[in-house]
Amino acid sequence: MNLPETDTAQSAEYFLNLIRNAKKGKFKIYIGLSAGVGKTYKMLQEARALLADKVNVMIGYVETHGRKETEELTKGLPLIPRRKSFYKGKELEEMDVDAVLRYHPDVVIVDELAHTNIPGSHNEKRWQDVMDILDAGINVIAAMNIQHIESLNHVVEKVTGQEVKERVPDSVLKQADDVVNIDLSVDELRQRLKEGKIYSPDKIETALQNFFQKENLMQLRELALREVANQVERQIDIEVPVAEHKSNDRLLCCISLNDESAKKAIRKSARLASRFDAEWYLIYVQTSKEGLEKVNLAQQRHLINNLQMGTELGATIFKVKSDNIVEEILNCIKNKNITVVVMGKSQQPTWKRVLGADVTLALENELENTGVDILIVN
Repeated sequence: MNLPETDTAQSAEYFLNLIRNAKKGKFKIYIGLSAGVGKTYKMLQEARALLADKVNVMIGYVETHGRKETEELTKGLPLIPRRKSFYKGKELEEMDVDAVLRYHPDVVIVDELAHTNIPGSHNEKRWQDVMDILDAGINVIAAMNIQHIESLNHVVEKVTGQEVKERVPDSVLKQADDVVNIDLSVDELRQRLKEGKIYSPDKIETALQNFFQKENLMQLRELALREVANQVERQIDIEVPVAEHKSNDRLLCCISLNDESAKKAIRKSARLASRFDAEWYLIYVQTSKEGLEKVNLAQQRHLINNLQMGTELGATIFKVKSDNIVEEILNCIKNKNITVVVMGKSQQPTWKRVLGADVTLALENELENTGVDILIVN
């Protein structure tokens, strides 16, 4: 794939200026709507431009997927040896974080940011490896697809009909100094797929009928464009602090033990908080009926995972023990000056809602005319 050399040179020069003025490692992410748009290709182009400027740049991990054009660009670029491990009878390769730290290049190239490492690795996820590398003062250029952003998980699943297992917290993108969208028209992308430039011939037809359907790709492209636009707005707020850029909103996400919509509510809250640069909180009120000895392990794991996801997405967590759920939520709203409450759709049957046994309905009554908005996530 031939991308404009002038754009690559300007992009490399911009990142080079960031590096020269940095103490902690600078972080750049190439993002795209799917595999095959040219993220890895573009990273390698930039690496070559930096190398031409006498920058000590090395490949930490790049996955070419056998694409000849991409493989050609790796030639001549210094490569940090990968760590080899045996897992389930197979020899697998991972990025060697310790080797990256030993070599300590000015810039390291890291592909597939959402990748899950082999069990027993220093970190569970590759994005965590990148955080360690940045903390060591090494600059990183990385790549990922839009569907791997944690807060977009349910949106992507709705669009494609597939749940994405490997995800990157939104907080990782927030730490990026530069986020670049590698945009490609849907027709061009599908044509690349048909020409065998993305997957092997035996996978092409299945891909065209599933993930690479035109409507899916159009929606994913819109998500990618919107995400980068949001990143630009956040960068403006940081670099050009103007009062009117800042939001006065403070969000509270309320979840329950059995709330099937909890993950959706958490992700929606994170997206809203990110979009409006607002603080946000997550509250779970544990009633006497929900003690550890009274709920099964699956429910406990569900709750722990939701609270962990909230933490990764930037929420301040409140876990309170009380039989008066509404009162605890109202106290939190008052103490934290909450302006928006986000909740999952009620699972209570209609007759309980009518009798006032539903938390959502009770909160709506209590918050009427207070200026606090309630957003119900389906």
